[in-house]
Amino acid sequence: MKTQLRERTILNPMWVLPVAVATFAAMCVAFLGATVTDLGPWYQALEKPGWTPPDGLFPIVWTVIYALITVAGVTAWRAAPTSRAAQTVVSLFALNAFLNITWSLVFFRLQRPDWALVEVGFLWVSILAIILYCLRFSRPASALLLPYLVWVTLAAALNWSINALNAPFG
Repeated sequence: MKTQLRERTILNPMWVLPVAVATFAAMCVAFLGATVTDLGPWYQALEKPGWTPPDGLFPIVWTVIYALITVAGVTAWRAAPTSRAAQTVVSLFALNAFLNITWSLVFFRLQRPDWALVEVGFLWVSILAIILYCLRFSRPASALLLPYLVWVTLAAALNWSINALNAPFG
C-alpha cells in the first residue's frame, strides 16, 4: 500500500520531470501572454460593458488557471494509457498554448477585437477538445480544466461585447 501511495504522489521521481516541464511551459505561455497584453491607451479607450471584470482581477485569475492547466496537463499525461495518448495530450496542450498567446497578440498588439473574436472560438474549442480527450482516462484532469473553459467563455463574451460596442476595427 505504501509503495502504491508513493507511486501516485508528486514526490515520486517519475513526476519530477513532467511537473518541471509543465511548470516551465505554463510560465512561458503566461509570460508571453502578459508580454503581448497591453492595457495602455488603446485598450483603456475602448467602450466596455458594465460587467467587465476589473483589470486587476485578470492576472490573479490567469495565475490560478495556469496552475490548474499545469496540474491537469501532468495528471493527464501520467494517466494516458499509451505513449500515443500521452503524445496527443502534449500536442493538444501545445496547440492550446499557441492559441492562448495568439488571442492576446491579435486582440492587444494588432488591436483587432474582430479577428480575436474568431480566434477565441478556436481557443474555446481547443479547451473543450482537451477536456473531452482527457475525460476518457483522467476525470480529474478534465475537471481541472473547467474553470479555464468558463473563464475563456467569459472572455469570449467580453470580446464579443467590445467588438459590438466599438466596431469597426482596422
